Amino acid sequence: MKKKRSLYHGHRFPAVVISCAVRWYFRFSLSLRDIEELLLERDVAVTYETIRCWCDKLGAGFAQCVKAARRKPGSTWHLDEMFVRLRGEAYLLWRAVDEHGAELDVLVQKRRDKAAGKRFFRRVLRSNPVPRKIVTDQLRSYPAAKADIPELAQFSSRRLHA
Repeated sequence: MKKKRSLYHGHRFPAVVISCAVRWYFRFSLSLRDIEELLLERDVAVTYETIRCWCDKLGAGFAQCVKAARRKPGSTWHLDEMFVRLRGEAYLLWRAVDEHGAELDVLVQKRRDKAAGKRFFRRVLRSNPVPRKIVTDQLRSYPAAKADIPELAQFSSRRLHA
């Protein structure tokens, strides 16, 4: 029987160092130079180019593991919006949360109308499956926007309990 070679075979650094650098790059979106600096603080002298090669070679496997471990979104969505002030201007923060409390998506916009609602629904549907139930706070733009999106046309809004 042929023995399978390690994923880290032929690398100068231990597997722990390599996997740590790849994890930092993908999980925390650090730059290659930031990771180089963090490793140097831990007495590991490695160039950012080497880290880039590690991430290119080993990153796909790490990304698949993270995606598999992520919880599937719930079938009930809770949608709400609130006003936030950024640089002195009022904006609307749209937010979608599933039944487990996991945030599905967030969108910051100036408007609070049907077009803004449609944009938010399409954005959430792009990365999540169609829910079984949608709970909203009775903003009038929700039913108008849902009526224009075929996947959501069957939903009727329910009031959020404060």
